[in-house]
Amino acid sequence: MSRTSSTLLPFLYPCFECKSVGISTTVRRALNQYRLRKPHSTLSTAHGPEPTEQHAASSHLNPAPDDYARSVFTDKCQLTLAAGSGGHGCISFLREKFIPDGPANGGDGGSGGNIFIQAIRGETSLHKLARRGIIKAGRGKNGQGKAKGGQRGEDVLLQVPVGTVVREITRRDPVAEEEQQRRDNASEDEVRGQWRRDKWILYPSSTPSDYAMAEFPDLQRSRKSGFALSQVPAPIHLDLPQPTEAPILLAAGAVGGLGNPHFVSKTFPKPKFATKGDPGMTVTVELELKLLADVGFVGLPNAGKSTLLRAMSRSRARVGSWAFTTLQPNIGTVVLDNHQGRPHLSASRATGEPRTYFSVADIPGLIPDAHKDRGLGLGFLRHVERAQVLAFVVDLGAGDAVVALKNLWRELAAFENLRSMETNVRTESRMVDWKAFGSSISSASAQDAAVANNKNSGFVINPPSSQHLPDLLYKPISTKPWFVVATKADLDGTQDNFARLQEYLQAIMAGDEAHPSGLENSWLGKLATIPVSAIRGEGIERIPEWTVSLLDD
Repeated sequence: MSRTSSTLLPFLYPCFECKSVGISTTVRRALNQYRLRKPHSTLSTAHGPEPTEQHAASSHLNPAPDDYARSVFTDKCQLTLAAGSGGHGCISFLREKFIPDGPANGGDGGSGGNIFIQAIRGETSLHKLARRGIIKAGRGKNGQGKAKGGQRGEDVLLQVPVGTVVREITRRDPVAEEEQQRRDNASEDEVRGQWRRDKWILYPSSTPSDYAMAEFPDLQRSRKSGFALSQVPAPIHLDLPQPTEAPILLAAGAVGGLGNPHFVSKTFPKPKFATKGDPGMTVTVELELKLLADVGFVGLPNAGKSTLLRAMSRSRARVGSWAFTTLQPNIGTVVLDNHQGRPHLSASRATGEPRTYFSVADIPGLIPDAHKDRGLGLGFLRHVERAQVLAFVVDLGAGDAVVALKNLWRELAAFENLRSMETNVRTESRMVDWKAFGSSISSASAQDAAVANNKNSGFVINPPSSQHLPDLLYKPISTKPWFVVATKADLDGTQDNFARLQEYLQAIMAGDEAHPSGLENSWLGKLATIPVSAIRGEGIERIPEWTVSLLDD
């Protein structure tokens, strides 16, 4: 039989069937039209050459209005960490040939899973963890017969960006609470033989009424797993400025229950009960990025920050000819060494590790009186103080560049003064009026949280607990290294504006002009003005060189 005379071939592939002329002709015509059809492109004509690398770069720097990626950046979130509970012990007895009623051989329950945290390079946002909210480790498996212990619960590893600060808000540890209750009731006589539903497991087919009058052994003291020794002491306060080589334990899993062999005695030769696993602890923590990026773009709306970010990296930030196209920070990565041949730029970190990349943050535009919560509010001004180096993006085609630079610094200086006032108020609220022969009462909210061991004393023992943590303290903005990027330098008539901007920066370095912020102890290092045309990708090669020189200082 020939290849084309198959029964199913005309149905599946009608173009191969010679008899069905109408169908084959239609299909062939459609195929020919598909082959002759060419994809529409705005970068090349029908008879023109193939798109070049310059045309491809232009499409990335001047994209269509719908050609952008939604930013999912998150710099602060709260997580509820639930360590794994322990598995229950097993009630089992040996059953073999010629041994119909053997001894107890139930296994112990497995320990619950642990929750670790590790700071790694390459992560730039907390959105992966923020959308989860509640993170639970695996529960330990129950014990089995033949003295088989339960499997340990699955651990959870939280990978966060470098520069993350972890602070504890609340904590609930049932094991610690029970131990504290046991200590408080140590003087009271414990009743032997009490059955507790939350502690004991009974043999199948038996009911609690069967053991109502039975005596149970004394419960052992609360146990902790070996991982609890390496757990971060409470309250948790971690600063992760460098990548961590080994994960850090935040919440250790609970211990599993005991099998019935642990309760064999003269009174209970064949115990028909075992203990349940301990419940896991729950910790609510707050994660916040203390270091947003290595470089932060600061500028007025529609100054070309997003286009500059696209020119320096592969970021697909939204660009447009209207203000406030960026509503939340966009993070891009500038690769210095792609491990293919000679690196583009050789640099090292403070720890001696080779620097293969640095991160850039496109911060939303600032408007006048932004420190008064106008525009996008104070929430975006705090992004500026979390950048290691500031790059002021000034539009040469939108008025005097010197005035624009001064206005930006004026807003940052006002915001820095506002943060200083908040810090002073917070410090005064923590002060304590100490008296040698009297009561020491702390001011503000600490008075409401005063707890004394003795009724006659007024010493503050425990600090006030609150769901809201104070803001982190950052390096003042005026003390950070900075430089200026003059965008849209390819426009006509911008040469004089750029010259005035250069003269102003040279006057600052010479001491003839004060620092634009007007604050003391400001950074007075070497300044630079880099003219670029972001939409053409011209002049941007100087930005990584200058940025790396400031990061390595």
